[in-house]
Amino acid sequence: MNKPIDPALLQSAEAFADYAANTAARIDTDAEAQALAQGARVGISRPHESAHLHVAGEATYTDDLPELAGTLHCALGLSPVAAGRLEGLDLDAIRAMPGVVDVIVADDIPGANDCGSIVHDDPLLCDGEIRFLGQPLFAVIARTRTEARRAAARAKEAARVVPAEPVLTPQQAHARGQYVVPPMHLARSDKGIAVRAAIEAAPHRLTGQLDVGGQEQFYLEGQISYAIPKEGGTMQVYCSTQHPTEMQHLVAHALHLHSNEVHIECRRMGGGFGGKESQSGLFACIAAVAANKLRRPVKLRPDRDDDFLITGRRHCFWYEYEVGFDDEGRILGAEISMVSRAGHSADLSGPVMTRALCHFDNAYWLPEVSMHGFSGRTNTQSNTAFRGFGGPQGAIAVEYVLDSIARQLGRDALDVRRANFYGKTERNVTPYGQTVRDNVIHELVGQLEASSDYRERREAIEAFNAKSPVLKRGMALTPIKFGISFNVPHFNQAGALVHVYTDGSILVNHGGTEMGQGLNTKVAQVVAHELGVEFERVRATATDTTKVANTSATAASTGADLNGKAAQDAARQIRERLADFAARRHGGTPDAVRFANGKAQVAGRELTFATLVAEAYTDRVQLWSDGFYSTPGLHWNSQTMQGHPFYYFAYGAAVSEVVIDTLTGEWKLLRADVLHDAGRSLNPAVDIGQVEGAFIQGMGWLTTEELVWHPGNGKLLTHAPSTYKIPTANDCPPVFNVRLFDGPNAEDSIHRSKAVGEPPLLLPFSVFFAIRDAVSAAGGHRIEPPLRAPATSEAILRALTAVQAASADA
Repeated sequence: MNKPIDPALLQSAEAFADYAANTAARIDTDAEAQALAQGARVGISRPHESAHLHVAGEATYTDDLPELAGTLHCALGLSPVAAGRLEGLDLDAIRAMPGVVDVIVADDIPGANDCGSIVHDDPLLCDGEIRFLGQPLFAVIARTRTEARRAAARAKEAARVVPAEPVLTPQQAHARGQYVVPPMHLARSDKGIAVRAAIEAAPHRLTGQLDVGGQEQFYLEGQISYAIPKEGGTMQVYCSTQHPTEMQHLVAHALHLHSNEVHIECRRMGGGFGGKESQSGLFACIAAVAANKLRRPVKLRPDRDDDFLITGRRHCFWYEYEVGFDDEGRILGAEISMVSRAGHSADLSGPVMTRALCHFDNAYWLPEVSMHGFSGRTNTQSNTAFRGFGGPQGAIAVEYVLDSIARQLGRDALDVRRANFYGKTERNVTPYGQTVRDNVIHELVGQLEASSDYRERREAIEAFNAKSPVLKRGMALTPIKFGISFNVPHFNQAGALVHVYTDGSILVNHGGTEMGQGLNTKVAQVVAHELGVEFERVRATATDTTKVANTSATAASTGADLNGKAAQDAARQIRERLADFAARRHGGTPDAVRFANGKAQVAGRELTFATLVAEAYTDRVQLWSDGFYSTPGLHWNSQTMQGHPFYYFAYGAAVSEVVIDTLTGEWKLLRADVLHDAGRSLNPAVDIGQVEGAFIQGMGWLTTEELVWHPGNGKLLTHAPSTYKIPTANDCPPVFNVRLFDGPNAEDSIHRSKAVGEPPLLLPFSVFFAIRDAVSAAGGHRIEPPLRAPATSEAILRALTAVQAASADA
């Protein structure tokens, strides 16, 4: 259990939370103060609703819940090989180990042995075919976690396996035609025939390949589920998950129960980033199966190494491309094949590839384009959602192409990018048929170019490089256009429940989950604004399948859009009932009643909100309401890959400047300037924090976070913090200028705000291409740098060696 801290330290914690919310250099605090005085509760920078609990150590996570008497602990026995057949398990020695209560195998699962999200191809426990090294073979249930782990560690001795040759890379899977879902093809016209003619007729052509690695979510709180059997064979599961409803369905299927017999609850997560959207299912189901069999509470919390070995992550991609372009660098035709490492099962690889294909265009008009997506089946962990959900993998490919075009033409890459931007009223239809109606990329990039002194610094970098033989600097400005909505239209719905109590306090529950991103803070602000009360009156509770049913995952950057609108709908109904009652009791008309700053103005009188609520209760006015929202105008044909999959687009741009050491491959980010489009931000401080965090996380994906599998046995070698390097505070640039673009959402989103969870992860493309620019400078910009992502120091050194060797031969 986390313990409360000294009151003096708590004061420091509260001061820290206040500091985090008041980023005065980037937020117009005077305007916010004026809006607050006028009754606004959105568009205001507030601390995260649990900030004081986080820094005080009082925020409760799943592992902090008091354990019930008789609680047992579970650990998973993992496959020691990547491919083959499980001939049998010799478990007697494991059952006899100290503290072991039971060992569960596939045959002990009363219902479906499956946790597949879309395709039912993902067994909870191995039932014969071994698919990857780390696949759960059995589950040990013991009195303590240590005893369970000690017993599960003997899986190699217990398993009788016949190994086979594993397929580990997307290229190997592609060569074998081995996919988890059928290949996808998206073309603007003529099934891709026109693109060949456009490429062949273009003044210039470019072909190439690119490797982009995957990324571990590395949530601070690992996967965990705590299952508690209830009366009548029902089950309650506390679970660290982004998708409680999916956990409800999966547990019900595993136990052969109805959904109303399974209760899932999640107060908060210590990070998710997509890794707890579908992949929390295995842990919830195994804990529930064990609890159901033994009729005792069971907790399953793998350690970090096992978490790495069992769960999937961001898909790595391999690309082959060919483009035709003109003298200005405008793309006339482009064809690209994208092959992902999907892993052993489908999981969310299909939707991830769909979004990758729909984001290859990024911010650019592609008059003729043909795209092909292949989700390669490999003997590795089943890859899954990660912040951006395929969008970053799609968009980085076109950025790489444009950067290469600029180098081939000897032009500034920003000028080439700008020449390809979508237009406002023409050249504004995406390859999948959606018209871009909210394009602000021209204004946004223009503002950033000026505020970052891009042109002046570019000249200064050239002068520096001319005099520096060892250290080389590079700079890049990259834009983003990111579609907001789930790929599947029916997921774009949400519900909420709002209670007003007789003392005027308010409780809100919604279907979204809080993973540190500030969703509960924003929803509480929306409710406070709608009812005209102080933010402090509103409290958001744990996500709970018994309160709001049939929810979608908190993913696709839709958390505030969907749940904010649903909560607003519920609060509006209560406000309208209170207005009707106030007019009946005190005179006037309902539409003349005003709610602001915790008071109601009616017929020349002013009542406190609590007084009006108390009066309404005695008059038997309903003081609670449910709310619902579904995003309008969405449609998608998965067969033709055409439609209107996104409600709107979020835009942004970043400028990064780096320096590299040509002798060692070491590099450093010197400065980053970011301008991001959050519409009319609900909470500027929270949104700026999201942009900053996404930038550093995306930079890690593209520079330091390298996943390595042993080429022989298929073991993930980078399975711990000692071998897998996420960015630290030292990797943040000394100059980090982050601002929000001023402009409302063109669509009727919640208070005209825009999603800010996933889009800014694409902003550090600028870091990768700044590194590529610096590598290019080592060869006098005469040779195109063969740099892959992640651009680790080793990868940079290899690219430098290639550039320098080619320059010497030129």
